[in-house]
Amino acid sequence: MKKSLETMAVITVVAILIGTFIAAEYASAREKVKYDRFIAYNNGTILDTKTKLMWAVKDNGTDINWADAKSYCKNYRGGGYTDWRMPTQDELAVLYDETKTYKSDCEYDVHLTNLIHLTCNCLWASKTHGSEAANFNFHYGIRYWYWQLNDSGIRALPVRSGK
Repeated sequence: MKKSLETMAVITVVAILIGTFIAAEYASAREKVKYDRFIAYNNGTILDTKTKLMWAVKDNGTDINWADAKSYCKNYRGGGYTDWRMPTQDELAVLYDETKTYKSDCEYDVHLTNLIHLTCNCLWASKTHGSEAANFNFHYGIRYWYWQLNDSGIRALPVRSGK
């Protein structure tokens, strides 16, 4: 009887340890990094806890015109979500942080959290006016308007409500 009580105690302790390990592994598999107001997840998304917006961890990676950028954002499926969209200039401006700097792939310094990887310094925004569309420059921290057909140095970064 003593051996079976000891065996049961060992089994119980092992079960508790395994359960704790599995719970810890599940949590770490979802949440990868916390930095300032951002949480990076292993599913390719970043949550901005200030705005409650969820961002893709990287832009589309190549020059793109406005219409293709809008389509890219709409059809993006990062993290398994289907409600991605193109951000507004205001949403992009909130990401700008002159105290943070890293070099983009096109060699411009950009000023935002390094948890979001930009391959160049400008991102398209959702608003249009005639043949022009809004964008935001993360090198200078300013808003621009370019021809929608322009695809030189401008990228797409999907966003969604993080709820």
